[in-house]
Amino acid sequence: MHIEIQRNADISLTKQIYHSILDHIRSDLLEEDLQLPSVRELSKQIGVSLVTVVKAYQKLEQEGYITSVQGKGTFIRKTNIKEAEKKEGAISYDWQLSIQDYLPRSQFARFHQVPEKIHLSSSMIDPGLLPNRYLEQEIHKMLSENPKVLSQYGEIQGDKELRQAMVEYLKRMDVPTTPDNILVTSGSQQGIDLVARTFVGPGDVVVMEAPTYPGAIDVFRGRGATILTVPVDSDGMRVDLLQNLCDKYKPKIIYTVPTFHNPTGAVMPTKRRRQILEIAKSTQCLVIEDDPCSEIYFERKPPASMISLDQDGHVIYLKGLSKILAPGCRIGILAASGSIFKRLLAAKANADLGSPLLTQKAIIPFITSKRMMDHLKKLRTALKIRRDVVLEILSQHSPKEVSWFVPKGGLNVWLTLPFWLNTDHLLLEAKNEQITFLPGSTCFPTNQENHYLRISFSYMNEPQLEQGVKTICNILQLAIDSKIKQDSSPYF
Repeated sequence: MHIEIQRNADISLTKQIYHSILDHIRSDLLEEDLQLPSVRELSKQIGVSLVTVVKAYQKLEQEGYITSVQGKGTFIRKTNIKEAEKKEGAISYDWQLSIQDYLPRSQFARFHQVPEKIHLSSSMIDPGLLPNRYLEQEIHKMLSENPKVLSQYGEIQGDKELRQAMVEYLKRMDVPTTPDNILVTSGSQQGIDLVARTFVGPGDVVVMEAPTYPGAIDVFRGRGATILTVPVDSDGMRVDLLQNLCDKYKPKIIYTVPTFHNPTGAVMPTKRRRQILEIAKSTQCLVIEDDPCSEIYFERKPPASMISLDQDGHVIYLKGLSKILAPGCRIGILAASGSIFKRLLAAKANADLGSPLLTQKAIIPFITSKRMMDHLKKLRTALKIRRDVVLEILSQHSPKEVSWFVPKGGLNVWLTLPFWLNTDHLLLEAKNEQITFLPGSTCFPTNQENHYLRISFSYMNEPQLEQGVKTICNILQLAIDSKIKQDSSPYF
């Protein structure tokens, strides 16, 4: 178990240890009943005092994440030690803790594919809304006309024909670029990873929104970055606070989701986008503009992309096609310029020598046809209906103490609960009802906030959404009623 300590950070050492172990637990990197290092061992390993580690362990135990057993040690969520001891022939993997890893967290992956019946935790799109049949026909046609595609490597930068097609596609979205400045990736997640492994090392400062996309947090934390956060309001990242952070810490990267922000759904206006670019220019840092679904708007098109406003090569633009077109193809686009692009291309070569040629060729006919625009129009209509179902159920059944942001596009609704409610605990109750949602704690890079949750309305159909959201509202109401009853009880 690797714990990265940043002694110059504003967060106390105790909190850093607490958050690091909690991230490991929530990411399932530490299994149930696994024994943690002793207080003395851990304090020696990371170079802090015994008292610092004791305080961190005490907080984790108070919140029910670990259990200390006199004479035996400290265990992850220990539930029944005696029963575990009775198991004959049980294999212990505790020795594996001696093998050092460098994974601080991997929380988002565990919400991507789940066994629960009503899946509201991951912003995937219902396969029934995607052009599966057409793509299947195109793959058969392509293989019959050019069977050698299976025995050929594609260009590391990506298939040239696809890159040209993406230039035309992105032009309709006010994203100016050229085939030479496009890199085809295995989804936008790989794009984030390529930027991180190329430009971020231990101690480098990365500024992120709070909350933000959990997959990006996992990547930057894995690089040992010092992550600083800027709160999000209805217009996205707060520029006034960003300016103060950048003046003081000189970040390497600013990561933002300006259009239909994940998880809140906020849309950043053009003025604020320009302000962020000015800050990046003055501090000589990069801006990652992550654009997962700007095509999914319900009222009007969002503002022009940040990269379209960039005159100095500060923006690295990421666009994923997996969600809106073909998750099985895992195609994403990275656009950048100058030596930044050349270095990212080298990183792509080191990572996998290029994305699969078959899947790149498969989507070209669709992207270049009128079918793509028709598909997006139908997708917007279908997802708006599903969003409205969720908003209606929330209006009718959620407790009055719960509020939410109304998204004008995208795939998610972000809920704010009373500060004393912990959505990690509520998730366990939801799972008992065969329902999942994304707890807010996964979306905060540093000081984890537990009283938020994200509902994705893009994967389930309307009856499933109605059932799932009603059940979540009931769980919230029961938790709030229990708290009110407890607070009103007289002391004896």
